[in-house]
Amino acid sequence: MENNRITRKFNELREKKEKGLIAYITSGDPDLAATVELAVAIAEAGADLIELGIPFSDPVADGPVIQQASQRALERGVRLSGIIDAAAGIRKKTDLPLIFMTYYNPVLQYGLDRFVDHSAAAGIDGLIVPDLPLEEAGPLLNCCRQNGLALIPLVAPTTTPHRLEKICKEADGFVYCVSVTGVTGVKEIDTDIAKFTSGVRKYTDIPLALGFGISSPELAANMARHCDAVVVGSAIVKIISQTNGSVDMLPAVSKLVADIKNALTVPVN
Repeated sequence: MENNRITRKFNELREKKEKGLIAYITSGDPDLAATVELAVAIAEAGADLIELGIPFSDPVADGPVIQQASQRALERGVRLSGIIDAAAGIRKKTDLPLIFMTYYNPVLQYGLDRFVDHSAAAGIDGLIVPDLPLEEAGPLLNCCRQNGLALIPLVAPTTTPHRLEKICKEADGFVYCVSVTGVTGVKEIDTDIAKFTSGVRKYTDIPLALGFGISSPELAANMARHCDAVVVGSAIVKIISQTNGSVDMLPAVSKLVADIKNALTVPVN
């Protein structure tokens, strides 16, 4: 995976002694043309990696903000083939790593080999599949590796050491550390983050990203002390929902992304 854009980006961040910002948007909300515009704006505002959520009717790992965004996209008739086309459009305009976050059902419906093949051709660099346990990940993992995609695992504070070791052994790209148990969203983060990430670090040298609940520059900077990158999703999707394709949407999203990235470059005492 040394040639994967994700690995190259984290190597670049490490050389610059910078922490990364992974920005999440829901594909097709408010529409696919806006998804391309948003991704380009997010890249220009300073994000390091972009996570494109694939809407699903039963998004068990998502909080209300992202669930509602998924619902809006599905109600507008957004299809996986259109999302892959949009990703190809984004790839033409930025060289940042692009990651699909998808539940496993849409992948199976589309066809596993076909999905990975089409995603790779569109310029996608990695996949996050929150409802796919390690025991069932073999076929997708093999397919991803054959196509140069990273299959990025999620781990939580509740993941046992034995399981953590097995997951980290198969991890590509980075390990997504879920900083709170439950679903995504803006909330108080009460997990002992330092203990959690040092526990994960025992089993792998690849980058660690912290997500779920990071909503402000201050919180992002605090979390970044314990990881290589932070993931910001619900806070961005909430702005998209509130501005809903208006002229204010791109500037408002860009401002949040820029503010968080700036906070990540300031040393935290």
